[in-house]
Amino acid sequence: MASKLCPECGGSKFVKDREKGELVCKECGHVFEDEQVDLSKEWRSFDGDEYSDKARTGSPLQYSKLNQGVSTMIERGGRDARGNKLSSETREQMYRLIRWHKRAAVSNSVQRNLSIALTELRRIASYLNIPNPLVEKAAVLYRKTVEKELIRGRLIEAVVAAVLYAVCREANIPRTLNEMAEASGLTKKEIGRNYRYLVRELGLDVPLTNPIHYIARFTSELNLSGEVQEEARNILQTAINNGLISGRGPTGVAAAAVYIAALLKGEKRTQKQVANVAGVTEVTIRNRYRELKEKLNLTVEDEEIESVGPEKED
Repeated sequence: MASKLCPECGGSKFVKDREKGELVCKECGHVFEDEQVDLSKEWRSFDGDEYSDKARTGSPLQYSKLNQGVSTMIERGGRDARGNKLSSETREQMYRLIRWHKRAAVSNSVQRNLSIALTELRRIASYLNIPNPLVEKAAVLYRKTVEKELIRGRLIEAVVAAVLYAVCREANIPRTLNEMAEASGLTKKEIGRNYRYLVRELGLDVPLTNPIHYIARFTSELNLSGEVQEEARNILQTAINNGLISGRGPTGVAAAAVYIAALLKGEKRTQKQVANVAGVTEVTIRNRYRELKEKLNLTVEDEEIESVGPEKED
């Protein structure tokens, strides 16, 4: 309503009177619109059973399911509508119908592809605790790749992992290629190659990964305090403002910032502990630690790192 102005006083604040169907200016009381249609439900419910009895619509479409959640299935209960047991002959007939119904649901190559891919999509998402809205978005994106025939010649599991990785990056929910590789059983290289291909072919606008997004998860898994988390954020933000993380892996930089913050706040964690949580090597943490400490002029001492000479990252 901010784009509309009252013709009487020029005000931009309005109040909707649902009983009269009017839109009234909050400043002068001028009726801006009347006879509006109320699109909300006309009934009320006070518990789940009453809601299901009165509701006249079903659940929304679910693109992560093969038939988008709107198909009907024959139950295998072996009873009729009145709850009576079916005869053995009728029961066998119903089982045959159920079997043919399932076969008809995947009658062509596209449906068979979606059946495999969407099952794998839900499995990986469950393993990585990815929210359901992102799973639905990933399912829509995968269906788009199938429609444009971008899946041809590519491993279904790799494309599924690449799609999930893309939607997580778009939503700023940190999931690394290492985590995707572990969940899917594929190599990081395979997933990355398919991810770059989809971004190019579908024209996806995927933002650069911000290492700050990893801080909360790393500190939580390491059982560190909120003070450490805030200190790590400040260290990373200063490094970003000074252009110190260009060309560096976001997980390695974030892990090093958490490591330094834990030292500064007296909640020390070992290199191995931080490396295991972040999915990087101890060498990476040591190198990023030295860079941040030197370029940000941080006063922090760690015997575990200072005693080790320069090493090459994996």
